[in-house]
Amino acid sequence: MTDDKVIPFNPLDKRHLGESVGQAMLRQPVVPMAKLSRFRGAGIYAIYYTGNFEAYQGIAACNRDDRFAAPIYVGKAVPKGARKGSGSLDTSPGAVLFSRLAQHGKSIQEVKNLDINDFYCRYLIVDDIWIPLGESLLIAKFNPLWNSVLDGFGNHDPGKGRHAGLRPRWDVVHPGRAWAGRCQAREETAEKILREAVNFLASNPPPGDW
Repeated sequence: MTDDKVIPFNPLDKRHLGESVGQAMLRQPVVPMAKLSRFRGAGIYAIYYTGNFEAYQGIAACNRDDRFAAPIYVGKAVPKGARKGSGSLDTSPGAVLFSRLAQHGKSIQEVKNLDINDFYCRYLIVDDIWIPLGESLLIAKFNPLWNSVLDGFGNHDPGKGRHAGLRPRWDVVHPGRAWAGRCQAREETAEKILREAVNFLASNPPPGDW
């Protein structure tokens, strides 16, 4: 006999709810980022890379032939005011998710060593309350490279007179965004960061199905 207690399955446990949202997002169709059409809603998304940038070949190989198994970045777009608790499920969030993806597309197009035609995304429009939970579970599941080693892809221009911070690691490897060029230079070189990226991918192979 054992005294270990069996914990009953609770479908309303936050982890199970987060997995449900994440799985729903992964069932959505994949769309080329260069061909996104405007849509309304807030929610979560994953971005996939399929190109020839040498350090990313471990990711790209998992995303070719319509597999799309290894996001390079996962993110969310919440309605205006949601972070302050002033959002409402009864208020239309506008096109915030589309705008966020369009902003990412603009960042990719501005840099010198990436091609927007090598990027794809899938996204899910979600009620406000589930957006942070779905995003956090997807990040924990896939540990995407641009959410970890090459942070800064999702950063915004801090504004005039506010560029005293260090240049994001993402922009060291992928130079071209004008606002990032005005930030303070890092001691780390692109080569050093890319070595970390390659080692990270070797130690963190893409996971299987959920």
